Parts: sequence; C-alpha cells; structure tokens
Amino acid sequence: VQLQASGGGLVQAGGSLRLSCAASGRTFSSTGMGWFRQTPGKEREFVAFISRSGSNTYHADSVKGRFTISRDNAKNTVFLQMNSLNSEDTAVYYCAARGTIMSFTTQAGYDYWGLGTLVTVSS
Repeated sequence: VQLQASGGGLVQAGGSLRLSCAASGRTFSSTGMGWFRQTPGKEREFVAFISRSGSNTYHADSVKGRFTISRDNAKNTVFLQMNSLNSEDTAVYYCAARGTIMSFTTQAGYDYWGLGTLVTVSS
C-alpha cells in the first residue's frame, strides 16, 4: 500500500487547511484510515479515524469540534479538514492504513504509513 499525504503548509492562527491522503495498492474501501501528527521530541499522536465505509468516525479530544475526517472511496482518498487552527496544531501530519487488531488510536493499529505533510500555524 502506498499513501501520499498532501495539503500541508503555513497558515495563520484561526485559519483552515484540508489535508488529503491518496491511497493505492490495496482495496481502499476495505481499509479503515487514520491521521496522526508528530512534533519534534514527542510521540506520534492520534488525531482521527474513519471506518471503511465512512459511517463511523472518531476524533481525539484535542481536535474534536475543529477537525473532521472524511473519505471518498471512489477516489481512494481520505481527508482531514482542519479549522480554527492554533499553534499547538503545528506538526507533521501522517495518514495511515489500518491493518491490525490493535486499537485504532495507537500506531500499532496501522500497518502502512504515508510520508507526512507539514502543517505550520503562525500566531
């Protein structure tokens, strides 16, 4: 499976960005997808998860109400809409394809990862 994240960049506090993650190499519609983020010196942090069909989503408390995960199975793409961004959201964002029975809130719950896209929020 190959995952390619895009859409990161520099945005002012209070602004919005939409990240995309294009998938190939596996039947996309049969795979749950997640977004994580990481800042230097810290563990990779769970952000959001979406089920195979898109009918179930789960967002970390730190982003709930501001970020929304969605997917388009016809385009093999998962999205992360990020609104009301603040400096604490600055990180490299990674998309991942779920492939294990471990919790979807942990890195161990995913077996394929994209390279990441950098989001920088200026205050």
